[in-house]
Amino acid sequence: MDKMLVTGGLSLRGTVQTSGAKNAALPILFSTLLADGEHVFRNVPDLKDIESTAKLLESLGCETRREGDVFRVKVNKLKSIEAHYDLVRKMRASILCLGPILSKYGEAVVSMPGGCAIGTRPIDLHLEGMKALGAEITLKEGYVHAAAKRLVGGTILFETCTVGGTENVMMAATLASGKTILENAAKEPEIVDLAEYLIKMGAKISGHGTSIITIEGVDQLRPSEHTIMADRIEAGTLLIAGAITKGEVTVEKCRPQHLEALILKMREAGFKIETEKTAMTVFKASAWDAVDITTAPHPLFPTDLQAQFMALMSVANGTSVISETIFENRFMHVNELIRLGADITPKTRVAVVRGKPDGLTAAPVMATDLRASASLVLAGLVAKGETMVNRIYHLDRGYENLEAKLSSLGAKIRRSE
Repeated sequence: MDKMLVTGGLSLRGTVQTSGAKNAALPILFSTLLADGEHVFRNVPDLKDIESTAKLLESLGCETRREGDVFRVKVNKLKSIEAHYDLVRKMRASILCLGPILSKYGEAVVSMPGGCAIGTRPIDLHLEGMKALGAEITLKEGYVHAAAKRLVGGTILFETCTVGGTENVMMAATLASGKTILENAAKEPEIVDLAEYLIKMGAKISGHGTSIITIEGVDQLRPSEHTIMADRIEAGTLLIAGAITKGEVTVEKCRPQHLEALILKMREAGFKIETEKTAMTVFKASAWDAVDITTAPHPLFPTDLQAQFMALMSVANGTSVISETIFENRFMHVNELIRLGADITPKTRVAVVRGKPDGLTAAPVMATDLRASASLVLAGLVAKGETMVNRIYHLDRGYENLEAKLSSLGAKIRRSE
């Protein structure tokens, strides 16, 4: 099992580019199931989750091919409407094939999903949305069975804001009869990217990026081409890497407007950050102050940057309070940061972080999920000695060549079996 060895104490300097967004690419790849023919995507990151998606699409009868960052999906009439457990269990986003298959073929059988152990993340809202469009839903032996001759549009009010639920129901509604209105819809940039591709396919969608999305159902969609948006979480992680090492790093091929909440909090902590249309730079700070954050749906502070920001606060001046409102079990990185010498007191969904500006001390640590692994690598960059991060395969699910990118900025980081 791969490990990552990180030597602390080196300031990062230089320019680095972000890859395409995993959280945008996954639903867009599943949206191909709505239209037969060849779909072409650019800026697709080379990640384990993309590989898992390709295997699932191929199991349904699609053909996939990667050429650099270009990813092609050729959709033929599906040979199966069933997404098997062995494929779905590896990645929670697999549930996003439910809406497209059900909408186009009138029936879908999808295993209950797996993925990161950061919380229950139930799919109830996905299923309630499908029921509201007229689907009959039954659960049998760990599988969701959904059926409808043709989905019928309606008004759906999500009880809580759900990114995956918004994506799944929006895709399903594109081929439904009549108008569908999604209320309390998620507003994340990745949802906007998905909607933009669906529109290229011929879907009639408006309001994406707001809390009310309207979809006018059409009879048929067609394949198209699309460039996947930049990964805002990777961009934020790289910006924090520059900051925590007291370095100066420019992150290119990103959209700073997607990270306004992070940039605001980093400036509040004392960092100087300059932004351009597709780039942002953090400048060297000899010290920074502790600030409080509360995770919340976009455009507020993203839960996917909470662990990385906690690493930054672990070496700040003062005490910060970090509140997690999205997932109930997203503090599993806390005990590992404590092994590196961080002073953190977790209290269910709140963590009190007492900064230690003198730094942390290297130790073996264990990655528990995708974003936790990133936070441990960041902490390792400032810990005295060499930090061994175990179970680094989590990192490969969501970061493309992170060690190479950090190494290009001057980090001393390598993999070991």
